[in-house]
Amino acid sequence: MSKIRWKIACLLFVLALDIVFLRGMYHSYVQAKDTLFIPVNGDSEEINEVRRQFSGDKQIALTFDDGPDPVYTPRLLEGLKERGVHATFFLLGENVEGKEAIVKQMYQDGHLIGSHGYSHVQMSKEEIKTACELIEENNKKIEAIIGKRPQYLRPPYGAWTEELECTIDMTVVMWDIDPLDWKAQNARKVVRHIVKNVEPGDIILLHDVYPTSVEAALEAIDTLIKQGYTFVTVDELLVD
Repeated sequence: MSKIRWKIACLLFVLALDIVFLRGMYHSYVQAKDTLFIPVNGDSEEINEVRRQFSGDKQIALTFDDGPDPVYTPRLLEGLKERGVHATFFLLGENVEGKEAIVKQMYQDGHLIGSHGYSHVQMSKEEIKTACELIEENNKKIEAIIGKRPQYLRPPYGAWTEELECTIDMTVVMWDIDPLDWKAQNARKVVRHIVKNVEPGDIILLHDVYPTSVEAALEAIDTLIKQGYTFVTVDELLVD
């Protein structure tokens, strides 16, 4: 074979390799594009999560139990208002008495108010009739203040039974993240736990009866907003 023919053969071989390489790159691009943005059979959780991240749909709900507190709840309400954040408060009936103005302010500020029962008892250990009476007593107190009956319930300790669910016409709300703020009473530790574990769609459990919890809540809000999270009330989160 002459030198010219040899050079031509080598050139054609290199061109063939380039074509194969470019085709591979193109198919890889199409596959990656489909994986990120086109759901397989319309219902891939992983793909939906990617799409939520791209759209900025990183909603989470802050919830507070055991209040209202005469000192720390107003402090929390002020901080939430400054940040334009709405939260959900599960009020304890025995703590509502004498703090009606705080509850009314809470409602007027756009927060969702739910029930935590009248007293902090484990409802699953109570007679069904007794548990229902405790819930109903608190519901009436809250309705008398804000003119609206609570639709959402968080049972103390998260203790609930199917029998109770059949007798109470309310939506029971649990949680995804519990930093044990009542136990730690350390704002930095609570914030670190929340920020480390939070994911879109999570419901975070806190208590507005401790100064460290209020401090942690506001610091966590500031940090998570910078990470692209938005805060909604529980009803907004569950509807979505």
